[in-house]
Amino acid sequence: MSSPVAIVTGAGRGIGREFARLLSGAGWRLTITAARSREELEATASALPGEALPLVADAGDPVDAERTVAETLARFGRLDALINNAGRGPREWSETFNRTPERFWEIPPDAWREIVRSNVDGPFLMARFAAPAMIAAGRGRIVNVSTSRITMVRKGYSPYGPTKAALDAMTRVFAQDLEGTGVTVNALLPGGATDTPFIPGERGRTGADGKLLPVSVMNEALLWLLSGASDGVTAARLVGARWDPADPAACREDTGEPPLIL
Repeated sequence: MSSPVAIVTGAGRGIGREFARLLSGAGWRLTITAARSREELEATASALPGEALPLVADAGDPVDAERTVAETLARFGRLDALINNAGRGPREWSETFNRTPERFWEIPPDAWREIVRSNVDGPFLMARFAAPAMIAAGRGRIVNVSTSRITMVRKGYSPYGPTKAALDAMTRVFAQDLEGTGVTVNALLPGGATDTPFIPGERGRTGADGKLLPVSVMNEALLWLLSGASDGVTAARLVGARWDPADPAACREDTGEPPLIL
């Protein structure tokens, strides 16, 4: 049997690069994408131990999204998983958002549109073009990289926070649409600010709680989600920082009362 195949978007840096390294080391063949930097993408690809197809592609562009899936199927002949990691945040317009939050009326409209296009349109488009191949195969995994609920409604984090709230809603809707197909859709998040270029600065960077999680914080939860051990788990929300290998359910954040934004 041939090795499984995954698409990892936003793999030029940060969490996406870490996911690519993890999956390649675990024997997966990969398509890795980035929208901005061919150099970063090729650096990621050259460091992987396994086969990888690097594509400069914008997940929020329907032409690029369709091309990414088509070239993956043409190269590898299958598609087992889609990791919707690509996204943009407040650094699109501010290098000080984590110290001096800007109000929504101060955000440039172009920056707002770009973040919504990347964080909402991108996961939809990638899933929209990937799902038919997975449905035909009778199995597949879609993993949407989300954020903490407090971040979704934190002052100064608009539109980033609301786009991640939309992504969680999309995860639940897509999972229901795919019920009975063998394809699952789940949300995965670090559980706090993570040591990636999302946070401005080179030294002394911290999250809202004064800490930064390692970029590998979601690795074990991701491998579990992609494995047969998670068969039947869909519309779940997993927190990487809470991962317990003895009890994977311990990191789920969707098992209590229905989530409320207000």
